[in-house]
Amino acid sequence: MSQGPPAGSVLQRSVAAPGNQPQVVGAEAGPEDDDRKVRRREKNRVAAQRSRKKQTQKADKLHEEYECLEQENAVLRREISKLKEELRHLSEALKEHEKLCPLLLYPMNFVQVRPDPVAGCLPR
Repeated sequence: MSQGPPAGSVLQRSVAAPGNQPQVVGAEAGPEDDDRKVRRREKNRVAAQRSRKKQTQKADKLHEEYECLEQENAVLRREISKLKEELRHLSEALKEHEKLCPLLLYPMNFVQVRPDPVAGCLPR
């Protein structure tokens, strides 16, 4: 003879729990139970489809956002490159100007000789 779990044990209480009682299947189950199962399965199927669709839409949206950010990043990198080139060009122009600028070469003499010292640096 087999004995069940010891009285009062966790296993015994688990076996005795209402949800763990064996359910009658087959001929003894009524047509309402079958209808309820079908409705529940259909409802679950629809909910699963809705969940998968929502997840797919979220992934699509994230992918679109990623693509936009990649494009924006490429535009910004090109702008950085152009600005660096402009900085290099202007730095070279400034170095060349500093070699010839009378204000830098003869600051005191130049200011005393001409009334407008900036005019000597400006292109004519």
